[in-house]
Amino acid sequence: MKKLLPLVPLSLGLALAGCQNMEAIMPWVSMGNDMAKSAGYNTDEKLAAGIKEALVKGTDAAAAQLSQEGAMNLQLPQAAQPIANTLRQFGMGSYVDKVETAMNRGAEKAVAAGAPVFKNAINAMSVDDALGIIQGGDTAATSYFRGETESSLRQRFQPIVQDSLKQTGFYDQYQTLLGVYDKLPLTDKPNLNLESYVIDNSMDQLYTRIGEQETLIRNNPMQQGSALIGAVFGSNTQPVE
Repeated sequence: MKKLLPLVPLSLGLALAGCQNMEAIMPWVSMGNDMAKSAGYNTDEKLAAGIKEALVKGTDAAAAQLSQEGAMNLQLPQAAQPIANTLRQFGMGSYVDKVETAMNRGAEKAVAAGAPVFKNAINAMSVDDALGIIQGGDTAATSYFRGETESSLRQRFQPIVQDSLKQTGFYDQYQTLLGVYDKLPLTDKPNLNLESYVIDNSMDQLYTRIGEQETLIRNNPMQQGSALIGAVFGSNTQPVE
């Protein structure tokens, strides 16, 4: 018998298109859901599964892009630039380069290690959470990830970034100086903690890139998720007897 779900892929595509025209397209989504349910399918769960696969695709792509060597371009904090400039003037620019290289390689490795955190968050996502994302703002998924993964990412990033900075050879000395600096009775002291600086910037760039991937899926869901839609609602769906 022919498949009875011509509108289910359409409902996923429309849903992923974002919130700008959500009020206008919801009747079409509901029509697809009703047809699927009349054919014996649990559309909410299937739709949620499709959304989860789209989120996995987006987070994997973001992590893969930023984990490539050279993808990050972190420099020392702005407050440390006068020190870096002075070192370069006295022929010690190689030390600055070594630190910045360690910062970037550590950030890239940390991003790669963070991918499983997003998969865990997606796997733990309820059907209501998944369906709520498609009715949220243009970066609703990204905001959801920030709330669910930020703490876990920070814990995972910290030892990786620390290990990379230690390879510079003067990590312990810097930490000692930083401890003295932190105790100085100065007001408006800039943060010179390289670990937290690298971790914060790495996470910000990762969430930004995930937001870009989410936008791609919302703006052109059929192109970005065609394989996904086919796998969830297409040829792998068993015909109704």
